[in-house]
Amino acid sequence: MTAAGDTLSRRPVPRARGGAVQSVRDSLVVAQRNLIRMMRIPEVVIFGLIQPIMFVVLFSYVFGGSIAVGGSTDPDTYRQFLMAGIFAQTVTFATAGAGAGIADDMHKGLIDRFRSLPMARGAVLTGRTLADLVQTALTLVVLAIVAVIVGWRIHEGLLKALAGFALLLLLGYAFSWIGALIGLSVRTPEAATSGGLIWLFPLTFISNAFVPADNMPTVLRTIAEWNPFSATVQAARELFGNLPPGYPVPSAWPMQHPVWASLIWSVVIITVFRALSVRKYRSATA
Repeated sequence: MTAAGDTLSRRPVPRARGGAVQSVRDSLVVAQRNLIRMMRIPEVVIFGLIQPIMFVVLFSYVFGGSIAVGGSTDPDTYRQFLMAGIFAQTVTFATAGAGAGIADDMHKGLIDRFRSLPMARGAVLTGRTLADLVQTALTLVVLAIVAVIVGWRIHEGLLKALAGFALLLLLGYAFSWIGALIGLSVRTPEAATSGGLIWLFPLTFISNAFVPADNMPTVLRTIAEWNPFSATVQAARELFGNLPPGYPVPSAWPMQHPVWASLIWSVVIITVFRALSVRKYRSATA
């Protein structure tokens, strides 16, 4: 190696300037970059909308009337009960895409380019998760319109409905940090997508999203009642006014206080997995 090469290899990595304000600015710049990238690949957004729309139609018209909710098998009752679960499933399944995006950036060496810049280390991940949150919010808006078309309604007023959607987005943002950790831990985007879905399927189906938890065996019912996904679904149903008359609310604390349980679960997940993701990012790019 030449002397010039030795000098280049020993050149220190630029340090980030400023503190929290600079970190926020860097995160927003990275988020803007990812949003522009998403706009240039519209098929990703379109395909991301098709799956939840299919779930709405299939569950509403295939399972509606065959599943009893609150002692009723009325298809409209099940449709009202179902939508909070579909919303929650949509925001959490976006986790797989977040992990795949980060894995792709790692695979292409883009993360190394970011690391060579004087920017906050956590800004790369924070910007990515914020961009994914914007995309998830757009998907949720379209999905809500489709739900209204098939007969879903809110019954507790606009403010409570917005609070319900805010809890759903907060859960999706929390889970995106799990996706970020997975994306940093695997070698290819394909592995990140597979790894992001493996744990999501049992999490979403062992819950109260599609059927009442009281129909499950004791062990599964307990898991479902303490599942952070179930807490958010239950909170959204209460805020939307979609709990059918006669629906038995389980005695577990998260089901009795779903709004608080959803907030606590989401904050804990963000705190833990953001710290783990930033730590993994630093070691992966060291």
